[in-house]
Amino acid sequence: MDITQALPLLGGLSPQQFMKRHWQKKPLLIRQAIPGFKPLLDRAALFELAGTEGVESRLLTQGARGWRLQQGPLPRRAFPSLKTPGWTTLVQGVDLHDEGVHRLMQQFRFVPDARLDDVMISYASDGGGVGPHFDSYDVFLLQALGQRRWRIGRQKDLSLVEGLPLKILANFEPEEEYLLDPGDMLYLPPRWAHDGVAVGECMTYSIGFRQPGRGELARELLQRLAEDAEDAAGTAVYRDPGQPAVDAPGEIPPPMLDFAREALQAVLDDPVELQCLLGEYLSEPKADVWFDPGAATGPSGATAGIRLDRRTRMMFDNLHVFINGESYRASGRDAALMRKLANQRCLGARELAKASAGARELVTNWKEAGWLHDD
Repeated sequence: MDITQALPLLGGLSPQQFMKRHWQKKPLLIRQAIPGFKPLLDRAALFELAGTEGVESRLLTQGARGWRLQQGPLPRRAFPSLKTPGWTTLVQGVDLHDEGVHRLMQQFRFVPDARLDDVMISYASDGGGVGPHFDSYDVFLLQALGQRRWRIGRQKDLSLVEGLPLKILANFEPEEEYLLDPGDMLYLPPRWAHDGVAVGECMTYSIGFRQPGRGELARELLQRLAEDAEDAAGTAVYRDPGQPAVDAPGEIPPPMLDFAREALQAVLDDPVELQCLLGEYLSEPKADVWFDPGAATGPSGATAGIRLDRRTRMMFDNLHVFINGESYRASGRDAALMRKLANQRCLGARELAKASAGARELVTNWKEAGWLHDD
């Protein structure tokens, strides 16, 4: 992707300009970001996906008794009549299950893959929505079917209505209002309050971005660090030949605290280990993702190129290549090829032929695991 080229997707801005002016700073309304855009899944296909085991889905209804939330899988009989107003179904991670939605998400790869999360599709009857709320992540809201009226604002009061099954702002104060038609798109930075209400039958695609908190990241890295702690910290054991007799045996000896601190520091001070753990965490597929071992599409054999499966997450740093939670040291020509595969998500047959025997063996193993396919 040429990040200096102006894109209709970004309202005539280049990715470079958009990231500088709007990303994590201020909203952007884009009329006809994708001219003539139509739903990539029809209503029936979306409802079927919502009823599939392993697909995260929710059904929200609003009536005389207030809000009601039902978690998926959602059988078809769970959905109200299409003529019933005020209900919404949300289907998460649709890009993992549909190739067209996956290709749509690829248009947003001017943001690092480490930040790109998934595409959620919401279907709503007239008046449906999820109430005024804010997200802790960036989101592009692409209108696919019908119209949705969005009200947005820089909300200072983040208090929520108590006793509801979802997080709704108690004192929403909108500043701007937009009516989106199919192909229109609205970008919102984190913590911008918004309320979207369907005008007639409506379908909206939400392209979301992961934004891990410091605590979440620390927990994940420490858990992974624990698995390799003995190798990283060494096998030295605590010794105290100078320990005197004590009359307060319940007190922890200060030298033991120092020993524990040094053991932990030895693990944390290894920058390569930290790089490796972070890459493995960021490339880990979601818990409900599974692959078809040995599955391949397209021509096979020595003359074929390769492409990553849509569910595969592949990244790299200056020392490693990461794929689906696993890490590999890489250098030279093989590293350049693997980085190209991560960036382009495919390699041609001529490019693949330049890989070493070891790299080609890795590709074969990944193909057998269903992580990539012949192209």
